Amino acid sequence: KMSLTSAAGVIALLDEPEPDLKYYALKKLDSIVNQFWAEISEVITKIEELCENDVFIHKDLSSLVASKVYYHLGSFEDSVMYALGAENLFNVNSHSEYVETTIAKCIDMYIQLRITAAENADGSEKNIDKRLVNIVDRMFQRCFDDKKFKQAIGIALETRRVDMFEQAILKSEDIQGMLSYALGICMSLIESRSFRNQILRILVKLYLSLATPDHISVTQCLIFLDDPDSVANILEKLMRSSENDSLMGYQIAFDLYENASQQFLNGIKSSFKKSPTLTVPPSDSSKSNIDSVSETPMDTTESLESNKEDILLESSEYNHRIEKLIDILGGDATLKLHLEFLIRNNHADLLILKNTKEIVRNSICHSATVIANAFMHCGTTSDTFLRNNLEWLARATNWAKFTATASLGVIHKGHEKESLKLMGSYLPKDGSAGSAYQEGGGLYALGLIHANHGNSIKEYLLQQLKNATNDMVRHGGSLGLGLAAMGTQQTDIYEQLKFNLYQDDAVTGEAAGIGMGLVMLGSKSSQAVEDMVMYAKETQHEKILRGLAIGIALIMYGRMEEADELIEALLQDKDAILRRSAMYTISMAYAGTGNNKAIRKLLHVAVSDVNDDVRRAAVQSLGFLLFKTPDQVPSVVSLLSESYNPHVRCGAAMALGIACAGTGSKEAISLIEPLMKDSVNFVRQYALIASALIAIQQTEVTCPKAKQIRESYATIIADKHEDSISKFGAILAQGIIDAGGRNATVSFQSRAGQNHMPSIVGIFVFSQFWYWFPLSHFLSLAFTPTCLIGLNTNLKMPKLQLRSNAKPSTYAYPELLQPPKKEEKEKVSTAILSISHRMKGQYRKGRFEEPMEQEKNTETSSKVEPGSDKEKESANSIEKDIDETDKGDNKEGKDKKKDEPDFEILENPARVMPAQLKKLTMATDCRYQPLKPVSVGGIIIMKDTKSNEAEDLIEPLPAFTASIADDENDEPEPPEPFEYTEV
Repeated sequence: KMSLTSAAGVIALLDEPEPDLKYYALKKLDSIVNQFWAEISEVITKIEELCENDVFIHKDLSSLVASKVYYHLGSFEDSVMYALGAENLFNVNSHSEYVETTIAKCIDMYIQLRITAAENADGSEKNIDKRLVNIVDRMFQRCFDDKKFKQAIGIALETRRVDMFEQAILKSEDIQGMLSYALGICMSLIESRSFRNQILRILVKLYLSLATPDHISVTQCLIFLDDPDSVANILEKLMRSSENDSLMGYQIAFDLYENASQQFLNGIKSSFKKSPTLTVPPSDSSKSNIDSVSETPMDTTESLESNKEDILLESSEYNHRIEKLIDILGGDATLKLHLEFLIRNNHADLLILKNTKEIVRNSICHSATVIANAFMHCGTTSDTFLRNNLEWLARATNWAKFTATASLGVIHKGHEKESLKLMGSYLPKDGSAGSAYQEGGGLYALGLIHANHGNSIKEYLLQQLKNATNDMVRHGGSLGLGLAAMGTQQTDIYEQLKFNLYQDDAVTGEAAGIGMGLVMLGSKSSQAVEDMVMYAKETQHEKILRGLAIGIALIMYGRMEEADELIEALLQDKDAILRRSAMYTISMAYAGTGNNKAIRKLLHVAVSDVNDDVRRAAVQSLGFLLFKTPDQVPSVVSLLSESYNPHVRCGAAMALGIACAGTGSKEAISLIEPLMKDSVNFVRQYALIASALIAIQQTEVTCPKAKQIRESYATIIADKHEDSISKFGAILAQGIIDAGGRNATVSFQSRAGQNHMPSIVGIFVFSQFWYWFPLSHFLSLAFTPTCLIGLNTNLKMPKLQLRSNAKPSTYAYPELLQPPKKEEKEKVSTAILSISHRMKGQYRKGRFEEPMEQEKNTETSSKVEPGSDKEKESANSIEKDIDETDKGDNKEGKDKKKDEPDFEILENPARVMPAQLKKLTMATDCRYQPLKPVSVGGIIIMKDTKSNEAEDLIEPLPAFTASIADDENDEPEPPEPFEYTEV
């Protein structure tokens, strides 16, 4: 069989008048188009005429040939248009390059049309070509037939086909697994808030339709949907159900506190208050039964009484469960457990702080050391370092005193019951004029202790703010109140802060602007935004402008595309601080979304704005958008980290620190290392802090550079020629890398994969320390205890063990610094007297009797003459013994390292680092069974399989409650009276 060398003969048939000959020609051309497309393209007009000829019955075939020709010519739009005309002849099941490319182009076109229709909401969806819809539908069917359900879900979400999304999940064999996959990509990939909410509603419906409803996942969806009433209904049903269901309710409540805002949790609690408690239901039938008790047989009466007792028992049990649930939702249980964990496992190294304290000589580094101490002991309630150095601490004056006082709030974070007692010495008092800086710092500290959990302290702080008479107290009060009322959207608090803002005082106004943003966090309140933007354009104070720039961004937290209009307006402003606010707003509105449009905008501003601060903020904001995909960040900012502009390099360092926090990323560290040696001091400062964020809770096994990074901080601090700004960064880095007594990490996602609002807000406001050092304390909001805490049905910690299937050294605490050894003085040989020789001679001649063996041993061991031969022999033998012991120890250490077990047994509550969670298991014979996998970490409710046996519980440790001011006021007792007589 000869092969064709030209398509000319077949092409000639297209000029024949007979339709059958044309049909034959088209069929032949279809089979050879991949080989002779160049030749066929010369007569494409003839083929197009056949496509448009309504009389010709094989228009679809001519469209298919035309489509293939245009495909080979590279004109994909024309190719898609004619492929649509081919209708069913276009075989979506074919795996040829032409089909795959055309389908991809069709889907892209369809996606664009669907998104435009959704955004316009003007019925333009009806105008989408039905032939295009047909191809996409057939593509979905192909996915279903090939059992590629994940691919179908992806296409459904891209094309916004809710019907196909639901079908893809229901047709799969593993519905539970597909729901988890769908929820994951829904939260990470969907950029439209409204469409995401639509998908979440479907997921809630599907989760609840399972044979065993997945209430944990349902509540996660409802948090995003901002539907506290539905969550309250689920929890109420669980509380009214069996004991196992009530335990699941407690677990959900712990997860809710970790993931939801204060306003959402308050909404759930208020729903419970509205719903009546369970009581004995009165009814006409029961009344008639009781009235006619004389006519009722005895056994019936007894059954009525027993039913009544059962209902009363059920009522008291339900109310008891609800009390526990509200306690968990209020956060009291979580904070108490985290506090207990941090106190119990505190491994902070005070020698690091001692060495730093002895080296630093200026106020900047003094403040940095105080802040580093706060980070290092965050939540541990241990203020030992400050107590031991009261004289050194007293050097802090003015705003340094404000910062030092506020640092106590970081140390006692979560220690809420004793907060007023702890800070009492520093708080404003009626009728006594104390240090205004100290009082302001005290109010700020209260806010830090009660951050994002301030129901019990809000009114006190509000009253203190109203009564404040000077700027320093109002400054601390505004920050403290904003922290305590974070996200509550409480009108009276917002109005008081706004009143303070309108006083037009620079110091007060800055804190008021931040406080307003914190209170209205994520609310998208148009009134609040209008108030703040309008005042920002009127005020002449740069400090107030800076505070408002931060506050405006916080109001738009998590609002995604709803913030676009405000961002554009701020971006066009001639004031650089408001343009910087636009960058902050992008970082807050799109935090964790990785939105391409937002990233493009940030990159454009990073290289085009005329103001260095705006450019730095733009680059830094990239870290907020990309923290869910830390692997991508080094490649995105690598060129920016080499920019000629130091502010851009500085922003790149912080972007890496934020996005790669706690990951120990090698790529990120390789970019940070050159910046730590940069020629510009503030670039070095940011790079040092970023390196600590990346290397936090990393060991030499998980991050080989961890030890080197730690050592570099001490080297920089000790270097006399190093700049104070760089030293400030190194000292803060020392505190960050050992945060929470080496038991906390920095994470911007909850364990469920949702954005952790306090952490994101904390690191965002912390990054403003560039302008105002006291804002450094906000980083404490981002510190998350790396713990696994198992609780029994009574929310107590039972003694139980977990197995970590990794070598102990892999996730061990860093070694503590050793104090320098005292140098031994050289031994000076004593002069030997002649009497000594005579005594020796007499012993040799036997003139003196030998003492008894026991006495001899005693004398020789206890009365060795200094400088004698025996002493020298003794010293030599001791040195020899020490050498041998050292060698033995080294050998033993090597053997230990060699023989290190492959697993480690951890006790509840356990310090478990994020990477370690995957290697965690529970013993099969353990009496406690977790309600969710231990590999998730956090607080987990354990079901007791041997509830009839006595439990062995862990005794809680007391927190430190004495105030440092008490130590300052302690004076020694005066001596007893005595008479002085002169001799």
